[in-house]
Amino acid sequence: MALLPEVKKHYGKLKLLIDGEWVDSASTLVHEDVNPATGEVIAEFPTATQEEARAAVEAAQRGFEAMRKIALRERARMLFDMRQKFEEHFDELPRVLTQDHGRTIKESIGSVRRVIENIESACSAAYGLAARNEHIDDLANGIDMWLTWEPLGAFLIVTPGNIPMHAWSSFVPYALAAGCSVVVSPSRQDPVAAEYICRVALEAGWPKGAINMVHGGRDINKYILRQPEIQGLGFIGSSHAGWELFKLCGELGKNSSINGNGKNTVVIMPDVDVDVVVPYVRQGCFGMTGQRCLGSDNVVVVGDIYEKFRERFALEARSMKLGYGLDESTAMGPYCAASGRDKVAAWVERALAEGATMVQDGRILGPELKKGFFMGPTIIENVNPDMSIAKEEAFGAVAGLIRAESLDQVIEWINMKTDLGHSACIMTESGRVARKFAREVNVGNVGINVGVPQPYAFFPLGSKRKSFFGGAKSRMASMRLFLDEKTVTARWV
Repeated sequence: MALLPEVKKHYGKLKLLIDGEWVDSASTLVHEDVNPATGEVIAEFPTATQEEARAAVEAAQRGFEAMRKIALRERARMLFDMRQKFEEHFDELPRVLTQDHGRTIKESIGSVRRVIENIESACSAAYGLAARNEHIDDLANGIDMWLTWEPLGAFLIVTPGNIPMHAWSSFVPYALAAGCSVVVSPSRQDPVAAEYICRVALEAGWPKGAINMVHGGRDINKYILRQPEIQGLGFIGSSHAGWELFKLCGELGKNSSINGNGKNTVVIMPDVDVDVVVPYVRQGCFGMTGQRCLGSDNVVVVGDIYEKFRERFALEARSMKLGYGLDESTAMGPYCAASGRDKVAAWVERALAEGATMVQDGRILGPELKKGFFMGPTIIENVNPDMSIAKEEAFGAVAGLIRAESLDQVIEWINMKTDLGHSACIMTESGRVARKFAREVNVGNVGINVGVPQPYAFFPLGSKRKSFFGGAKSRMASMRLFLDEKTVTARWV
């Protein structure tokens, strides 16, 4: 297959988006953005100054004043226009994402399609505002009462390096549908993708200040969140960073939707056809190089099919071609950052030190992959649920094989051995077993005969326990983040 062309070889020094304008930063802190597949620098980007962050907040406040004056039908029309702009740019958006993030072109196409689905869902949410309102005539003698939902104001949106476009779309279109404005603070790992998605969104004609973006980091994020105009936070990232911001939101009395780490399990029941389920498990463990919150790294095999599953799974892993994601024949791309790859390699070393043994070692690479941030799919076995590596997220293309005697035992492990609750999947041909698993497992997203239990845009990302902090889940459910109720009681007689 062909190597698809890069949109640009180099994107120059990236700018900040403030009040509808792309402006050069005065910051002296300038970083290099590297293509993780080739090791080549593709852009430079600044860390915004506090003055620039403050300017973005002030612009977002003005943008909110403009957004709240836009009629609901007009907001909905602009959302539909924004959807069309993403369709018009559908050819280059996945290529930008692959070049900046490292995932395969097929995975990037899927991610951009999820962005468009979130915009479609936000269109539905905008019209759904009318259905949320309630009006009761003559509730009491001569008294009418009605309920309305009003936009809260400007919000900080913090997006991670692993899903820079998808995370943006989990919050921003819904904020706009509600009549709010945003200051986006993207990860430093793939700033080109973050800029590109904002550029496409602006083509829909949003008011100045409706969408702002600054390159920052933890200190700038906390500074922005402390500004009185900012009403709350939409965040996807690590539980540690999310917990810090959640506590700050509590101190400041601000709304939040904070999605953190996961420790996800896929369960293989003895009634499955191994040849059928292994490709699904491969996708769940190694798809997107394991860098997604709904991916799995605990693979629990129940019963006497362990050896058969292990051999078939290892064969599937060895067949995956590593390389640049713009090569359409590539099955797995590099890690988004060298630091991410190195953390996964250290995680594997810790697993071996704890007593796990190697089945498939992804650290062994050919010379053609040395320039990028590569590490192949890795399978370890002799893992038990009391090991630290069975409780802590690898966030990489690693699968730890665990033997189990029963489904009840596995459910207890998932519910008790970790305090994280993103997702869990089960492979089975039994409806009774699947129903029991779905009802009893304490996670927010359950998969039955799927490798990744990805909710569609108009469903929330239903994570639980320390995988989520806040009062509103992301995607469609984030409308509760951006809106507040007002009741009116009126007497005219």
